[in-house]
Amino acid sequence: MSEGRLADRAYTGIVEMINDDGLAVGDRLPSEASLAETFGMSRTVVREALVRLAADGITEARRGAGSFVKSRPSDRLGAYMPLSELPSTLGSYEVRFVLEAEAARLAAVRRSGQEMDQIEAALRRLREALLSSAPAHAEDMALHRQIVMATANPAFLVAFEALEADVDRIMRAGVDISRSRPPEVIAEMMREHELIVEAIRAQDGDGAALAMRWHLSRGRKRLMP
Repeated sequence: MSEGRLADRAYTGIVEMINDDGLAVGDRLPSEASLAETFGMSRTVVREALVRLAADGITEARRGAGSFVKSRPSDRLGAYMPLSELPSTLGSYEVRFVLEAEAARLAAVRRSGQEMDQIEAALRRLREALLSSAPAHAEDMALHRQIVMATANPAFLVAFEALEADVDRIMRAGVDISRSRPPEVIAEMMREHELIVEAIRAQDGDGAALAMRWHLSRGRKRLMP
């Protein structure tokens, strides 16, 4: 088995340990050596898993002290993906930060009037879905896709579609988890999308890229309790 696949298993095993052992935010994880022995893997593989967990906001490394629990994935995530798919699904955010932020930047400077109308229409449909009891993930996906299409570069759409399965799971889970919280969480999600569209409307490339990165960053945090 490749080291990447082994790192996925270690990542999943550490999340299971956090859940099964009832580790709270701020609790210290076992040492790399201990985790390697527990999982029957090398310390190199465990270290890769910990780096990815930290990137996904689940753990944090403290110099000279080890790794600690930073946040726990929401229990509701299990309704949308098996735990074994959590590494690849959350890992897709790292690609989206690069891909969609640049797509938003290019859309802002290249979009046509017709494409702007399509983005605006997609935003209205998302608003209607989010403010109702509808699932809303299809409308969320449609808005992000319209922004990617406005780059005038088909390669962006090819890359976006390669992530579609992971993005769909995230969007389904994100709306469900947000609706289980106070109403202002959905309002915040809607405002993030509006800021992206406002920057694209104003042809502010840097602003659109920043708004997209902020939205994705907040979206990843909403997957945690």
